[in-house]
Amino acid sequence: MNDCVFCRIVTGTAPATKVFEDDAVCAFLDIRPITRGHTLVIPKQHATELDDLDPELGALVFRTGHRLARALRRGGLASDGANLVLNDGVAAFQTVGHVHLHVVPRKHGDKLSFAKGFLLRRPHETESTAAAIRAGLTALGQAEGAQG
Repeated sequence: MNDCVFCRIVTGTAPATKVFEDDAVCAFLDIRPITRGHTLVIPKQHATELDDLDPELGALVFRTGHRLARALRRGGLASDGANLVLNDGVAAFQTVGHVHLHVVPRKHGDKLSFAKGFLLRRPHETESTAAAIRAGLTALGQAEGAQG
């Protein structure tokens, strides 16, 4: 049996504050966030590193990260930008053996608080943070619907 914590989050046997989920990917708040709203996007199908990940599924992980980054600008967190980071392998500081994309909200002039957050990595009001991200996803969907 796979003892991967991210696989257990997918199956619901490990806790997580999920902000998005579909048949292929799951997005949830990082338990040690750098900034408020720091979210992880994972493929539901286990892949330890990029070499193990189907390229189409990898593209879906990045599309979901792109959508979340856009949503972070529209929800209550009102970010000014985002870092999208994927650490591939232990040599690249990957700490959980399941491919995951970090979506880290950023604000103008946040260099010092970002550096502090990188060192401390403490949770920030998970339920209200998740609600703000979900509201951003809803607003993004409504904006896209109005354009379509």
